[in-house]
Parts: sequence; structure tokens; C-alpha cells
Amino acid sequence: MSGVPEASAFVDALTPALRQAAAVARKLEGRVQNEPKSGETTPAKQALTAADIATQEALLGPLLQHFPDVSLEAEEDTPSAERFPEGRDALVVIDPIDGTLHSYLGGEGPYAIMVGLAVARRYQAALVALPREGLFFSAVRGAGALFSRATGPVRPARITVDGSRVLVSHGMPEAVGERLRASGLDVLPACGGAVAVAPLLPGVRAGLRFAPASEGVSIRGRIGALIAAEAGAVVRGAGGAFPDDLDTPAPVLAVAHHESDLPILNDALRAAGLDDYILV
Repeated sequence: MSGVPEASAFVDALTPALRQAAAVARKLEGRVQNEPKSGETTPAKQALTAADIATQEALLGPLLQHFPDVSLEAEEDTPSAERFPEGRDALVVIDPIDGTLHSYLGGEGPYAIMVGLAVARRYQAALVALPREGLFFSAVRGAGALFSRATGPVRPARITVDGSRVLVSHGMPEAVGERLRASGLDVLPACGGAVAVAPLLPGVRAGLRFAPASEGVSIRGRIGALIAAEAGAVVRGAGGAFPDDLDTPAPVLAVAHHESDLPILNDALRAAGLDDYILV
């Protein structure tokens, strides 16, 4: 297939760009204001700041330099986004700041920067940064996941085994959080990108995302699921396995350090009347 980057080379080339983008987001944090986009249906989707634009451009410059022949699906309409061709075998998906409204501007839990490389509508490589926490993750399908901090070595990513926190997506029904807290867990709201890698975060046991829109979890929100799976986490969707492609609707994403966490998450979904989304 023409113009398809090798997955490990993609991660190697985009890792410095991800770190630079995280530095840009951190530098602008607290200094920018929401400038809502038109044409979106919810405040969260409308949210836009100068940091979103600057962070995306920090990623697109190196992407153009190393992989100019890929197609692109980027969250924002920035100048460099127009320079990528359409209809190529490889698709790069970028969310420059996931959680702009609640997490970045509102400070409600982690926000994320995400980059994914998809071939034949399946992610082959993924990178996720949590800038505020100084955490960086990457994965290549079939080759495991890697983890590093803002300073320090890169090492294999491992799921946590002693956490008591559960990350839940913004807008999760309150009954879910109440039941999780009744089970002795601490509940922290987070953007979807952070939820997807939740068991890899220190002190975090699981993550649960509910996306009731028709398409469910977006293609951007699926990037981190590859990292979690490659690190050995349990990754589930409603009724069983989370979809391995970009297009199958998926209203629920659950990630956990062990199968024994699934009954706890299921109990929380039932408490909110979400019986149709029970995990298997």
C-alpha cells in the first residue's frame, strides 16, 4: 500500500512532536479563553482555544516533514491541515487537546493530546500525552506499549495493580459515580483520552466512558484503547470486546487492570439504568 508509514517509525518520529505539543499546551494553560466554534451541537464540542490551534500545529509540522503522503483527520481546522491529501491508505487522527472545555479550561481532571495511525481503518500506532501529569504513552499493535515521564527513561508501560481511583468521562450519569464510591472507589472526571489509558496511571484502577451519541466513542477517543490493550489492560465495550476498528458504533469503553473489576463497573452502569450497556 502506498504512503503507509511503518508503525514503529511513526511513533519514533512523532514522539518528540508530542512532547513539544504538550509543552505548548502547558505553557498556554490558564492564559487562553474559550472561543466557541460554530456548527457544533454541544458546549464541549464547540470549545476551542488558541492552545488547541498551537498544539495541533506543533504536531502537524513534523507530520508533514516525515509523512506528507498520509491522509489526516484532525480536530481543528488549522493552516497545515489543508496540506495533506485525501483518500490515502494511511490515516492519521489527531486531537490536539481532548477535554478542552471541562479538563483544560475547567481543570476537571486530566486532558490529553492524542495521535493515532490507522491503516485499513484499524489503529496500528498510538500516542497519548497527559501534559498536566507529565505522562507520555505510545504503542504499536502487536509490539507492546511504552511509558515515560516529562523527564526520565522510556520503559514498557504496565497497568497499575493497587489503585483505588476510577476515571469517568465528563457527563457520566451521577448514579454511576455514586455506586462506584459506594464500592469504596474514588471517582475522578477526565477527558476520554485519559479514560482510555486509565489503568496505566498511578493510583488508577479503571476507566469508564459512556458516549450515547449515534457513533458512540469517536475515532479520536479510540486511540488510547490500543495503548491500554498493548499494556495488558482489560478493554471492553457494551456486550463484550471493544471494537477493533474505527467505524463500529461503541457507546461504552471500559478499561481495567483485571477482569475482576468488570462486575463493579457493571453494577455502576445498572445503578444508572444503563442495562443495555453492560460489559461482558
